Amino acid sequence: MPVNYIEGIKPCADAKVAIVVSRFNSFICERLLEGALDTLKREGQVCDDNITVVRVPGAIEIPLTLEALAQSGKYDALIALGCVIRGATYHFEVVANECAKGITQVTLQNKVIVSNGVLTTNTIDEAVQRAGSKAGNKGSEAASAALEMINVMRQLKA
Repeated sequence: MPVNYIEGIKPCADAKVAIVVSRFNSFICERLLEGALDTLKREGQVCDDNITVVRVPGAIEIPLTLEALAQSGKYDALIALGCVIRGATYHFEVVANECAKGITQVTLQNKVIVSNGVLTTNTIDEAVQRAGSKAGNKGSEAASAALEMINVMRQLKA
């Protein structure tokens, strides 16, 4: 009996992608953005004209911005990039949890691909490691996942 496989491939030059990136902890977020842009262009072959970058104050503003982009119907995928580093107060949990919850809600309610590249780390060192150091670049990984999902969803709709 044959088995049907649906898998995402990376190149999708005609894809339209929006990236929402937080300015808070910009020294980390800019590295995540660089990784995402590089992956979209190099692996996805997405041209500059098909990429939109939206900057927001912090991670808590990411879901609302994603919602507006999703409702516009202009994009095949959205990528969320930010960095929340644990501090001495409960604020970390609130921001990290609500951001993640909001991203998931946008995905499910709008049936649009949203790749989560928001770091939630205990220390600055952990964030640095995930923004292009020892642990890779999570912005690049989020872009790669978005590219694959664009092609998976296209196959599912075919």
